[in-house]
Amino acid sequence: MDTISQFITVIRNAGLAKHEKVDVPASKLRAGIAQILANEGYIRSFKIAKDSKQGIMRIYLKYDDSGNHMISSIDRVSRPGRRVYVQNDKVPSVRSGLGMSIISTSQGIMDSKQAKEKKLGGELLCSLW
Repeated sequence: MDTISQFITVIRNAGLAKHEKVDVPASKLRAGIAQILANEGYIRSFKIAKDSKQGIMRIYLKYDDSGNHMISSIDRVSRPGRRVYVQNDKVPSVRSGLGMSIISTSQGIMDSKQAKEKKLGGELLCSLW
């Protein structure tokens, strides 16, 4: 079961349905992706609540003035059946720099701009705009 694809699908579907918030199971990887989305302005914020299991992450979605979800498209690139790795000089540019990619590097989860600045490659998790 691909937890990152499930996480991305929940965010995509909640945005299309105009939900204010969405709850997903918490993990360090999902928290890293949510932190990047919050820093880049694609979501308002997120909180992690501890429970007896792994915890729940509540993501507060963000919409523009006309009511459209800030994430127009979010797609999973690397998946369990086909891992996609990129070198530091081949980090892709999404929509000529208007979008971004999220990469899992040896120094943690980061967006494509940070990976290019630090000259790091890694697993290309998803791309969005």
